Amino acid sequence: MNRIFLIGYMGSGKTTIGKLLATRLNYSFVDMDAHIEKKYFKTVSQIFVEFGEAEFRILEQKCLHELAEFDNVIISTGGGAPCFFDNIQFMNATGLTFYLKFSSTQLANRLETSRAYKRPLLAERKGEDLLQFIAESLTVREPFYLQAAYSVTGETETIVNEIYELLIK
Repeated sequence: MNRIFLIGYMGSGKTTIGKLLATRLNYSFVDMDAHIEKKYFKTVSQIFVEFGEAEFRILEQKCLHELAEFDNVIISTGGGAPCFFDNIQFMNATGLTFYLKFSSTQLANRLETSRAYKRPLLAERKGEDLLQFIAESLTVREPFYLQAAYSVTGETETIVNEIYELLIK
């Protein structure tokens, strides 16, 4: 398969892993959120504030369909992308999907040490509040994530190696 979608919660490493994998496979790499920002000349946060989440999800789906026309590409989706409309079914039909799976505690730890404040859904959340928010979100999102062709977990290099091995078989 020459189109790979990386899905998972915020902070699961989709962009980092996607870039490493793209280099290793000599594929292009596209971060869906960055693609949306470039296309609409606004940050994801600005789109959320100005138009609301519902409008953002429509723009996100349009971009997903555009990106699915690319070949030899690794696409890092937004954390919520698989959970709206028929997006997860569309990704499974047009490419190979990998769920980067982490526990809510692992994700909270990763997000606390990253630039989580830039993410619209996490603004102002820290500590137990962040952990509870992630746990609740995962309860809703994981049924969609688990529809991916593969679930992978571990350190970044382990995940990159595992996906690479699955792809070159």
